[in-house]
Amino acid sequence: MNETLERTGFKGRVKSAIDSFGLPRLIIACFLLLLFVMAPIVGADFATQITNTLNRFSWNAVLVLAMVPMIHSGCGLNFGLPLGIISGLLGATLSIELGFTGGFSFVMAILLATPFAILFGVGYGWLLNKIKGGEMMIATYVGFSSVSLMCMMWLLLPYHSPTMVWGLAGKGLRTTISLEGFYDKVLANFLKISIGNLSIPVGTILFFAVLAFAMWAFLHTKTGTAMTAVGSNPTFAKAAGVNVDKMRMLSVVMSTWLAAIGILVYEQGFGFIQLYMAPFNMALPAVSAILIGGASVNKASITNVIIGTFLFQGIVTMTPTVMNSMIHMDMSEVIRIIVSNGMILYALTRKTEGSK
Repeated sequence: MNETLERTGFKGRVKSAIDSFGLPRLIIACFLLLLFVMAPIVGADFATQITNTLNRFSWNAVLVLAMVPMIHSGCGLNFGLPLGIISGLLGATLSIELGFTGGFSFVMAILLATPFAILFGVGYGWLLNKIKGGEMMIATYVGFSSVSLMCMMWLLLPYHSPTMVWGLAGKGLRTTISLEGFYDKVLANFLKISIGNLSIPVGTILFFAVLAFAMWAFLHTKTGTAMTAVGSNPTFAKAAGVNVDKMRMLSVVMSTWLAAIGILVYEQGFGFIQLYMAPFNMALPAVSAILIGGASVNKASITNVIIGTFLFQGIVTMTPTVMNSMIHMDMSEVIRIIVSNGMILYALTRKTEGSK
């Protein structure tokens, strides 16, 4: 009898743990673990794969973190993320245009991007307050149209830095701008730990950790609690004296600003700026990552951000490498597109399911 109760209790605890973590996330985590195990077997260097996964996690985590404020306020998943990314790109290009170099150019890029993020965030928040209930659809059009508009503006804005403008024409920004001499790897190389082929970007991870802690702390303040209340039950929040529209707008501004910072972190990791159509689909991986991490359209946590980003970027990084080593053909880009789009599709079909 006691043995039966112990087995039942153990099975109950296991089932409870699986339900808490989420079966889909458990399956994805097991698949990622399998890829890590197979990597050295098929001839891929294990330390290099760990390094690549950590790098991609650190470059993308802030962009995923940008989803949290709008989810908490009830504005849904931020498909308008390109609006914040454009703010960051404006800050980055202006920092170079004004002649700032080295690590200081990264600080100035953040400072210069902030006014644009606030301005765009206020306009974006005002629009979302006008169309409550259809935020995610409108956000998608806002993101796509802003990228298309900036394709013209990158050609028309009066930039003159020879580092960025087309050489012969002397005006209009290049598609890709190198960050060498500016803030290339400014966070990635800070406090970096290197052991053989294993490299841990401590600086970038710490930068994300500071922003994540700040977000967690904010959500536990009076204002953050009011924002969460607006997302959970706007009628109750309004009856309690909370300005619903103001809280929603604040969340949109915060999300837009974090997206601006996120793209700067992303750029310093890769070592270059990409303009024109590059931000077009950048919202989809971020949305998918936080959904895979266990968030829903009205509930998200820092844990969801960390788990989702690591799982999504780990799968996208490891699958092409392992597959290429197995079939001895260079199909990495094709496999990466199939895997990333497949995970995006999977995540969006489960957008109403959060962690329990």
